[in-house]
Formats: sequence, C-alpha cells, structure tokens
Amino acid sequence: MITLLAIDWAVVGIKAGQLILCLSILVILHEMGHFLPAKWFKCRVEKFYLFFDPWFSIVKKKIGDTVYGIGWLPLGGYVKISGMIDESMDKETMKLPPQPWEFRSKKPWQRLIIMIGGVTVNLILGFFLFAMILWVWGEEYLPAKNAVYGVYVDSLGKSIGLKDGDKILAVNGKELVNFGQLSTDIILNEAKTIGVERNGQSLDIPVPEGTISKLLKRKGDPLAYPRFPAVVDSINTKVAKFTSGALQKGDQIIALNGQPITSFYEFSDVKKNYKNKEIALTILRNTSDTAEVKVKLAEDASVGFYPRTPDKFLKFEVKKYTFFESLPAGVVKGWETLVMNVQNFKLLFTSKEVKASESLGSFLTIGNMFDAKWDWERFWRMTALLSIVLAFMNILPIPALDGGHVLFTLYEMITGRKPSDKFMEYAQMAGMILLLGVMAYALGLDFWRYLFKH
Repeated sequence: MITLLAIDWAVVGIKAGQLILCLSILVILHEMGHFLPAKWFKCRVEKFYLFFDPWFSIVKKKIGDTVYGIGWLPLGGYVKISGMIDESMDKETMKLPPQPWEFRSKKPWQRLIIMIGGVTVNLILGFFLFAMILWVWGEEYLPAKNAVYGVYVDSLGKSIGLKDGDKILAVNGKELVNFGQLSTDIILNEAKTIGVERNGQSLDIPVPEGTISKLLKRKGDPLAYPRFPAVVDSINTKVAKFTSGALQKGDQIIALNGQPITSFYEFSDVKKNYKNKEIALTILRNTSDTAEVKVKLAEDASVGFYPRTPDKFLKFEVKKYTFFESLPAGVVKGWETLVMNVQNFKLLFTSKEVKASESLGSFLTIGNMFDAKWDWERFWRMTALLSIVLAFMNILPIPALDGGHVLFTLYEMITGRKPSDKFMEYAQMAGMILLLGVMAYALGLDFWRYLFKH
C-alpha cells in the first residue's frame, strides 16, 4: 500500500540547511587535505570545487593556476590535479608526455601522501570535533544500573521475551554500562542473549533470529525505554478539556479507565486508543491521596499537560572535561566511532540478518538524522560522526575513491611496477560506475521506504 505522508517544509528546510552546511565543511576540509600536499609537492591544481559542476557552476573564480568554484550538485566535491586520472577522465592530457608539475611525475611516496590527505583530515576533524563537544557540553548518559524502574518495551521487545519492568544487566554476558547503547551492542555483537533482572531473579533472554534485522529497520528507535512515572509538570490550557476535576502539577497518573499505568511510556501508548474520546484518569496526589479526573482527548490523543522528564526520576551522569582532558577523550570517542563503522560494514558481508537493502541510505536518510530544530550540539555531533564515516568510506580500496588510488600506489611501491595509464582509466571508470550505481540504489531505497513507509 502506497502512503503519501504530509510534508512539513519548515522541518525539511532546517534539516536540509544543516545537511548542506555539514557537507560543505566536510568536503572543503577533505579536499584541502589533497590540495595542500599537492601544492607542497609542486603539483598544478586546476580546480578546487565544493559540490560537483556538470555543465555549469553556481560560481567560479580563477586565482593563479586554480579555478575555485561551487557546483550545483551537492554530492561531494573535488580537486583536479594535473596529470591525475580522476572523475574528469581527461584522456587527452594523459596521452602527452608527463610534465614536472603533474601528479604522475611525482615520486610514489609523494603521490601517496597527496591521496591520503583527505582521509587524514577527516579523521583529525572527527577527533577534534568530538573533543570540543566533550569540552563544551560534556558527556551525558544513563548508566544501566540507574534505570531503577526497569524498562518499557513495545511489541518488538515483547516478541523476544522482554517484559515491562525488566532491568537490563548484560548483552551477550557482558555488563551493559550505558543504557543508551543497548540496541547498538545487540547489533554490533550479534547478541545471542540479553541478561535481565526480573522479580529479583537473573535471567538470560535468548535473542531470536531476525531481531537484528528488525532493529535495523527501526532506524535508531531503541529496543527498550527506561521507565519513569507519568507525573504532571504543567498544564497546557489551550489543549486540556477537563469534564470532571482537573489535573494539577505533581499528579501521578496510576490508571486510565481502570487500566493500571506504571510508566509515562505506557500511558502514551494506551491513550492512543481513545482519540477524541472522554477518559477517566486515576491519579495519586500529594503522595497518598487518590482522585479521579475526566478529560476529553484531542484528535492526536493529547491530554493537555507536559510531563516531568526522565531526568527528574532517573540519575543521569554527566562527565565534564577540561580542554586538555577532552583532547585524548575525543580521540578515543572518534576511534570507537571508526571501529563501530568497520563492524557495521563487516556485518553486511558476514551477518545473515544485516542486508544492504535495509541498511543503505542516501543523503535523504542522512539529512533526516539531523534535528528538526537547529541544535548546535546535535549538529556538531553529526558532523563529527559523518567526518569519521567519510574517512572510512573514502579509504575503501575501490577505484574512484581515495583508497583505490592508495592501493595502486602501494602496489607500485612494493613491486616497483606502475599500473599503466590505460589500466588506471578503466579502473577509474569501473569504480565510478559502481559508486554511481550504489548511490542510485540508495536513493531508490529511500524513495521506496517513503512511499511504502518501510
């Protein structure tokens, strides 16, 4: 069934703006990583472009030997170095004798430094951004042991045997330290068991085959949520339609139409069944008194109050860093992110449950990962993450990527034999076809998911 969703263009604009700014930063610095060593080794750089410019450019200006410009296709960027087989496929120049200022005239170790420059810059940028994030905002997380009310699970959690109120202890026998890492640990470790405490007893819940695939389809939605009581913080008088009594600040909802309510998440799910209907809420007031309030729900099932947030009930930990402490911590955070990406990539080839059709996404998927409001902390976290991802993807030994050029250069340095220009042309063409095919496939998957709500 095809379902067309309403589009909030304001949200689209904010996310698109963040994505374009993020890509601009990453692309400019990545290409600068090629540009600077090329200049140091006296190569002629013909073009330096943010985004691609097939047929025309948005803006361009020639300074010295180099044309600097902005293309109209925001899928990356490039520097065109004289005498290098790249996206331009400039075959005519390659037929001429090598010139001293050309890339192909430089020593293999010099060409290697030029080619790994972009990846090096992206790694350093990722490490630096993570360090600055830790310095400015610190690191907030919920220790699993502090989820004292246990977890709330939806249909997927229940299908594998978890129950509301379970306290998550371990994944695959290893203690779960950060509650927010639960789903990630299950996916990356291809977990077979989840250790829980239930009614005072420790149990190992087996993870059924197919769970990892289902988790990946959730696009970041967790397997379980830390429970906390449904307590009123303030009333939204524009929405609330009380027909008998009224909610007050500090009221705890303990039942809805006689059905016991143990957490805010449970309350949120149960009330969805009563849109535009009157419901009776049993509340605990002043810690000991009970009362009943009747209210008519809105079309979206809103009651008309703002709840107290999880941090009012659960002890989150925030680790603060000095500037000098943040630098090594940023490297550790960046390295962990790189290792996670390598593990994710490995799962595409080794796991029965991880499928490219469910894991791949285009710039539409990436853009949707940004916040619907402009949040600088979230923006820089995404930029740091994507910088590490870009470094990893670019170093893959695929022709047309930096890693392909590095592979051929290392082959030349080890064997003393340089691949022919004709071979390099064919390899570059094959790599470009492969990459364009993957990009088209990923874009198609995103449209398919949108149309069919996958």
